[in-house]
Amino acid sequence: MRRLRTLPLAVRLLALASLCSVLASACSVILMRWLAPWLAATLATAMAVVMTAVLIHRSLIPVRALFRALAGTVASYRDGDFSFGINWTQASDLRELVEAHNALGNTLREQRQSLVQRELLLDTMVQNTPVAMVLIDPNRRVVLGNLAARKLLGEGRRLEGRAFEAIVANTAPAMREAIMRGGEGMFTVPQIDDEDIYHLSRRSFRLNGRNHELILLRQLTVELRRQEVQVWKKVIRVISHELNNSLAPIASLAHSGAELLRRGQTERLPVALATIEERARHLEGFIRDYARFAKLPTPRIEAVAWHAFVAQLSAQIQFTAEIQPPGGVGHFDAAQIEQALINLLKNAHESGSAAETVQLSIRRSTEGWRIEILDRGQGMNEAVLANALLPFYSTKRHGTGLGLALSREIIEAHGGRITLLNRDGGGLCVALVLPL
Repeated sequence: MRRLRTLPLAVRLLALASLCSVLASACSVILMRWLAPWLAATLATAMAVVMTAVLIHRSLIPVRALFRALAGTVASYRDGDFSFGINWTQASDLRELVEAHNALGNTLREQRQSLVQRELLLDTMVQNTPVAMVLIDPNRRVVLGNLAARKLLGEGRRLEGRAFEAIVANTAPAMREAIMRGGEGMFTVPQIDDEDIYHLSRRSFRLNGRNHELILLRQLTVELRRQEVQVWKKVIRVISHELNNSLAPIASLAHSGAELLRRGQTERLPVALATIEERARHLEGFIRDYARFAKLPTPRIEAVAWHAFVAQLSAQIQFTAEIQPPGGVGHFDAAQIEQALINLLKNAHESGSAAETVQLSIRRSTEGWRIEILDRGQGMNEAVLANALLPFYSTKRHGTGLGLALSREIIEAHGGRITLLNRDGGGLCVALVLPL
């Protein structure tokens, strides 16, 4: 009987049908002793059909139970539960189906465990990275905020489920402006006795068929301080090299001039003296450029009408201007701010932007005057953004690297701040904020 159960299902059904046919024939022969032949055959056939149906029904009960079990495990797989398996010892042709189903469950379970381990590793990395990461859904609500983001934006509280704009509204003004403006860039957040420098980047992608945005905030203060030390070492080497290149020929020419004078060969003295003067003037200009950055005087704050200031500025370099309100008056050192803006406007022209696309926007806000220099050049990549405000850092072949650094020193000496942001559609926005 046990061996019969393990036969293929079709063989079992055929055997039951044959057995019932034999029994029907036997019953028909027996019944003919008492009944008419046609009545005996009809009754025997009816009995055979009923018996066949009952036997087939009973033999299919385990099969129907197997199908229900298969449907149940498929539903469990759909819900993410791969812990179920099926044991089947009957029809051999269905055993292959059960074994394949169990093998599928084992594979899915192993893949799920591997995926869980990877998710755990990824979550550990995301949560413990020093870069603040915030994932935002299409409704501008936070889907994920790591530990650094909680500390930076949420005072240590969870960010998930909260409106992103409401979170940003409670941050420092410089950070709020940089994030809400859009694009990528670098900005500074003033502290009591220092400042923190951050790099902002954004990434957009589709998750589960919906657009999401990933915002990354990386603090660069320590890295920039370390780079500044390296830069100053480099500056010392450059100054030492330049001084040696100028002083050595000056000393040599002075000795030669004294020797010519002793010999009475005064006709060659003008050439030597002219060379000494040229090298001295070159050295003077070199030292003056560096001293201008190192010895920036304290700003002389006075009331300045923006309209007249911009008119004077436009006589030196081309740009289009917008002032809101038109009759506004700022309080700053006009000479220093003019120097800073000329440096920034020159950078805008040298960025590859057409002259007519260079703009100067001046607007009054609740915290001060916001000045923006806008262009449609190439913008800055992440490496340049991270170093742009460092003294003596330049991507230009003959640049000194003092333009942006000097502008930053001037703005911060006025109690303001400077922000660099890449613009949507290409170009750069240099935003300055001067206090009222």
